[in-house]
Amino acid sequence: MNNYTTVNTFLLWGFSSFPKLKNLLFVMILSCHVTILFANVSIMVAIKLSQNLHTPMYFLLFSLSFSESCITMVVIPRMLADLLSESKTISLPECATQMFFFFGLASNNCFIMAAMSYDRYTAIQNPLHYHTLMTRTICFQLLMASAVAGFLISLCITTMIFNLSFCDSNNIRHFFCDISPVVHLACDYTSYREMVIFVLSAFVLVGSFILIMISYIFIVFIVVKMPSAKGRYKAFSTCSSHLTVVCVHYGFACFVYLRPKSSDSFTGDMLMAVTYTVLTPLLNPIVYSLRNKEMQTALRRVLQGVFKFFSQLTNRKPLNI
Repeated sequence: MNNYTTVNTFLLWGFSSFPKLKNLLFVMILSCHVTILFANVSIMVAIKLSQNLHTPMYFLLFSLSFSESCITMVVIPRMLADLLSESKTISLPECATQMFFFFGLASNNCFIMAAMSYDRYTAIQNPLHYHTLMTRTICFQLLMASAVAGFLISLCITTMIFNLSFCDSNNIRHFFCDISPVVHLACDYTSYREMVIFVLSAFVLVGSFILIMISYIFIVFIVVKMPSAKGRYKAFSTCSSHLTVVCVHYGFACFVYLRPKSSDSFTGDMLMAVTYTVLTPLLNPIVYSLRNKEMQTALRRVLQGVFKFFSQLTNRKPLNI
């Protein structure tokens, strides 16, 4: 038998390679985190309070914003704490919990984006029967299917990984418990398990991406046949925000999860992971708000209400006691 030392805790190496930049990174990531939460919460409040946004498209967007906010809460607070702390240890149960929720929410996002592409296809092909084909019940069923499928796949992957034996080194070369840096530390990680995890990851990323592309192929065929140039422009403009987010999200995710891994690639993967854990959740509300006039109007009302509330709060006269 090999003389292994059993590992009970991990050390999140994170950005320890850049000790001089930790204060700057902390300020930048904290600013992005606050902005992400504020932007996504603003979108959710705007959709909730605006009657004209109570449509399937915005119902799905509300769910995507909520899921994106949850992803940042799973990863970023721990990242910020590790930037300021000397002790960067994380126990096996904490690591497994973080991996389960991160991959579950990320998978949920992929399936929600597929549902959003189907929603756009339905709206363009059958505009007169759109509200009959995409009812609130159907939207809720799509969201439930996305969540169940995403977290079930995440449970399978997390269970398989944390049934491995971790030995000798406990340094995770990442700022959170991602799949590749963790399995790299296992001493009994076989090619069979590697193939199963790859297939499950590919099912989430490639499977949902294929569904999205199929929807857009049909959308293109429908739009090209439209006689009016104004109608074609309007149809494409309704899809542009979603397509922009899809390209950014899947581009970075596929680069990290579907390419061959080596120990030398973890630093690059860690830097790339910043994009889909910090920048992508920041990009989504910006893209949807900048390219959608209805959302801009609703957000403007929400922000005006917030500023009015705080102005009244600051101008309130003190009570005489």
